[in-house]
Amino acid sequence: MPAVGVISSSGNNKEYPGKLTPFVLVTCVVAGMGGLIFGYDIGISGGVTSMGSFLKKFFPSVYMKQQARSGTNQYCQYDSETLTLFTSSLYLAALISSLVASIITRKFGRKLSMLFGGMLFFVGALINGLAKAVWMLILGRILLGFGIGFANQSVPLYLSEMAPYKYRGALNIGFQLSITIGILVANVLNYFFAMIKGGWGWRLSLGGAMVPAIIITIGSLVLPDTPNSVIERGKHAEAKEKLKRIRGIHDVDEEFNDLIAASVASNQVENPWGNLLQRKYRPHLTIAILIPFFQQLTGINVIMFYAPVLFKTIGFKDDASLMSAVITGLVNVVATIVSIYGVDKWGRRFLFLEGGTQMLICQAVVAACIGAKFGVDGNPGELPKWYAIVVVLFICIYVAGFAWSWGPLGWLVPSEIFPLEIRSAAQSINVSVNMLFTFIIAQIFLTMLCHLKFGLFIFFAFFVMVMSIFIYLFLPETKGIPIEEMSMVWKKHWYWSRFVDCDDKDYADGGLEMGKGN
Repeated sequence: MPAVGVISSSGNNKEYPGKLTPFVLVTCVVAGMGGLIFGYDIGISGGVTSMGSFLKKFFPSVYMKQQARSGTNQYCQYDSETLTLFTSSLYLAALISSLVASIITRKFGRKLSMLFGGMLFFVGALINGLAKAVWMLILGRILLGFGIGFANQSVPLYLSEMAPYKYRGALNIGFQLSITIGILVANVLNYFFAMIKGGWGWRLSLGGAMVPAIIITIGSLVLPDTPNSVIERGKHAEAKEKLKRIRGIHDVDEEFNDLIAASVASNQVENPWGNLLQRKYRPHLTIAILIPFFQQLTGINVIMFYAPVLFKTIGFKDDASLMSAVITGLVNVVATIVSIYGVDKWGRRFLFLEGGTQMLICQAVVAACIGAKFGVDGNPGELPKWYAIVVVLFICIYVAGFAWSWGPLGWLVPSEIFPLEIRSAAQSINVSVNMLFTFIIAQIFLTMLCHLKFGLFIFFAFFVMVMSIFIYLFLPETKGIPIEEMSMVWKKHWYWSRFVDCDDKDYADGGLEMGKGN
């Protein structure tokens, strides 16, 4: 087997001058808040669908099955197509809007896409909080999805373009950190809102999404545009001044000239969507499709969408299931911070492979634990406290593995590898594939749980093994490579080099080595 190509630390890659200025740090923190709307929704939906008052009002058949505990297969008590449509409709809408967002992001800048995302999410949250019927819930979810499609398309690009290349990984993961904080906040609010007398706490949970929507809307109005985006619109003098401020130095000529060259190449492309199909972009397109595809097949959304539902299904009482979801949410945040620390130090490949191994082991253990106690009929009787603790412990270790690997890197790696001429279109492909398979998993999970039972965890464990092999063989290391010099990583890769043009000067000069480590 040929070695996997990576960049040598001693190679002749360009090193642009500049530093991490307070201005860039604050800017990236504010922009990264765009992840709050995605994370809040992921966390809130699972908690709300486990609240009896919510189910009784909108999904009475599920509520009746939940109340008839005796003789009911615990794996199947939430199996309802309407209930899963409530959760999954958002992601289908996000898929569609991300394609539209590509055009706006390219022609009018990253900020406008972020603004649209925040405004649409706000309206969707308002409708959900005031919902009187199922159709209002689904309409609100669709508008939430439109907002998420715009935000997820623009925010990772914004962060990758603003950040100095040495800190790009850490700053870009700020988006994923915001997602995990949104999940944690949603889980905590669900726990307390579920205690409100009168059973209307779910309205606060759903309506509370207006808060992160306001944050990203205001943030999009005050943030500066990226130099890349300003150059794309022909404002070169303004872009150079922005670059000087962002990097904190006056000597930005080399980086600025490279941005101009990338923009010239970009403007020569009349149809970036068609351009994606060219042979030289085969590596980029493959990564844009397979990374988000595999990210959803880790099984993480089974945990984060339906954590309270899942814990309730495996024998936890109502409050205990919500608290268990809070615990996993807290683990998610802490582990993402670990990724921020290590991504530019240890590299992307190491985190991908370590996290994959950790998730694989935990999924096997959880499947064994649930299978041993529940069997096939799903009637375990009283679940011992120590047994429940073991299940939660391994689920938390699994969540940690995802949160410092496939969670943040699933957004970071695709956003940093695309050349400017295909960047917006390729990022839309990335978001669309992510949302498509998020929709599919959300729509079929409860049915799969009912039919596959504890084997569902084995199903996802299989894909974790497959995607870890894919990373080992086909993903080059992108740590420490300037975003406009990223083409270098493909030109000495043992497999992708056959698709990329190899006759330019950079390639002739070398500067890349073959190897498995950095």
